[in-house]
Parts: sequence; C-alpha cells; structure tokens
Amino acid sequence: MRLLRPLCKGLLLAAACVAAAGAQAQLPVEKLGQNTTLPFPPDPHRSYIVDFEFNNMVATRVVVVDPDQRKVLGMLSTGGAAPAVLSHDQKTVYTADIFFERYVRGKRTDVITAWDTSSLSPRWEVKIPSKRASILTERYGLSTSADDRFVYIYNFTPSTSITVVDTEKQEVVNELAIPGCILNYPAGERRFASLCGDGKLQVITLDDDGQEVNRTATRFFNPDEEKLIERAVGNGDTYYFVTTEGHVRGVDLSGKKPKVLRDWWLTTKQERKEGWAPGGWQLMAVAPALNRLYVLMHPEHAPHKWEDPSQTIWVYDLKTGKKVDTMETPSLVWSLNATSDDKPLLLGTNIEGGLDIFDLTKGEYVDTMDGVSKTPTLVINH
Repeated sequence: MRLLRPLCKGLLLAAACVAAAGAQAQLPVEKLGQNTTLPFPPDPHRSYIVDFEFNNMVATRVVVVDPDQRKVLGMLSTGGAAPAVLSHDQKTVYTADIFFERYVRGKRTDVITAWDTSSLSPRWEVKIPSKRASILTERYGLSTSADDRFVYIYNFTPSTSITVVDTEKQEVVNELAIPGCILNYPAGERRFASLCGDGKLQVITLDDDGQEVNRTATRFFNPDEEKLIERAVGNGDTYYFVTTEGHVRGVDLSGKKPKVLRDWWLTTKQERKEGWAPGGWQLMAVAPALNRLYVLMHPEHAPHKWEDPSQTIWVYDLKTGKKVDTMETPSLVWSLNATSDDKPLLLGTNIEGGLDIFDLTKGEYVDTMDGVSKTPTLVINH
C-alpha cells in the first residue's frame, strides 16, 4: 500500500493537469503575425528609445512609447549596437544593423533597415559595407538628408568614412573618406559636416547621385586648449557643441560655408569655481519652439567623470545665451531630447531604464515611465 500512495498522488496530479488543460483549451486561439497599426502622422510626442542593452549588445532594440499616455506602443528588434534615426517625412525609422551568422560569431552582415512608423515592420533593407562604427549609440552616427534621399552611416575601422545609401534606389552609392574626423551632422539636402581632431569642421557637399562635388574645412576650435564634446545638438542647420568645462560653440551650416557663431559659457566664473560643469551622454537638447537649450549639469565636476548622469538640468535662452531656469529630476538622467512641437516635452532616459518627462511650457517635471528599457542611450522624436 505504501508503494501505491505516490502512484495515486501522481494519478491525481495528472488528472488535475488534464482538467486544467481542458479548461485552458476553451480560451480563444491567439492569432500570430498580427501587428497593431499606429496612427499616421505620428503624434509629435511619440518617442523612440534606443536601448543599447549593455549585457547583450549583439541584439538591441528601439522601444516606441507615448509619453502622454505613459504607454509602450511597440518595439523594433535591431541588430547589434544599432543606431537609429527618423526620416523627415515621418514615415520611416532607419537603423544600421549588424548581424552574425551564428548570433555571436561567424560571417558578419551589415544592413540599413527601413522600418514603417505605423506598422513598426521592416519595409526594405540594403546591405552595406561591414564598416559601421560599433560604438555606444549617439546622435549623428546615423543621419538623413533633409529630403530623405540619402542616409549617412558613420564608419570606423579604425579609419573613418561615411557610407551613403540612396533611399530611392535602395542601394549604396558612395563611401567618403573623412580621415581624422567623426560623425555626420546633416545640413540642407546635400551636405553634412564632420568634426575633426585638428579642430576643424569639414563639410562635404553631394550631388543628386550621392557623389562628392565639394569639400571645405573651417577652423572651429583649438584641440590643444579645450575638450570639445562631439555630441552636438541641432536646431535646424545650426549645431551647438560644448566643452567638458561648459564652453558653448555654435555653427550655422545653412550657407555655402560654415558660419561660426559667438561662443559663450554655460556657467559664470563663480559657478566654475564652485565646480559646476556639464555632463552625461546625450547631455543637451533643444526645444525649437521655445528657442531654449537644456543641459545636464554636475555640481562637482571631476576629470573622467563628466559622462556621469545627473539630476540637474539648466535651461538657457539661445538668443541671449543666458540661464533662465533650473529643473530637477527624481532620477539620474543620462540622455536628453526635446520634442519639436509648440507644446514640447523634455524627455530624459534614466539609468534605471525609465523615461523622465517634463512639460516645457510649464517648466516642470510631470512623471516617469519606469522600466521601458534596459540601458537607454538615446531618445529621438519626429
């Protein structure tokens, strides 16, 4: 009888499992392969969070959210350490993906993927040279021309170059060497700039076939005296850079030649003595409708720690360069971006994987979307 008790218990458990399975079988069958279609045009507050995923960089993602509704709308599953950029016509998200034949090893394949912003499904892809920079994702590692005709991909092998993809022909049409320079800051329909280690800003102009027709180099900063951060923020064809100490340098790329703007400081001499300086990853954002600049600031600036996150954001009037406000976040924020509409939000990715949300018309913190990503490096908006 002792031998039968475990057997009876097993039979009773099996019967219970069968009964439970029968109950579950009454649920409607889930249909696979169906995607929710998002509205077009996208809401100006719709946000795309580039999740670098430090613990698994061979397969990363872009998380799409509605910060007004505090809702996750979907996700793009991208290749390793993939940067992302939005088209100006709001129809496409471009990612530069790296895939390996055996997931973590084997033959490497690089592609540009064009994702539909409504279905969040890939519409087409183009194979590109296996040279794309495998770096922590940032703005202007991937960018588009103003008319969306070309996508520019920053390469690092360690020589640097830009691959040009024609989105109409859906093919690679050029690769442009930019020795000693990095990234691509687009201007107008056929130009982009790169920041060079010798302190110059190099501007390349293309024709309608993606071929180079002009190249200029303009003195921009002194690399022997200041540490200029390449992570600029754009306001139309004007870009603002900042040094690790808080010296702002702007440049207008709308003309045939770059126009270097008046430089100014984020801080007063007294604030610098007290240790205030900028810091973070994507440490600046611009709200075009308000003509204001938002900068993550550190109260105790220290060498080699300027990329650390912060809870303090200083606000500047771009016309005067004057500080007009201070905002505090409940979280340690690493990257900023502002929406471009008339009622803009400031969005900050925090180190816990959340998204901190500010109403800029009121100049105040609103809420945090927790746990929307793992290691968000960048947030982008239409």
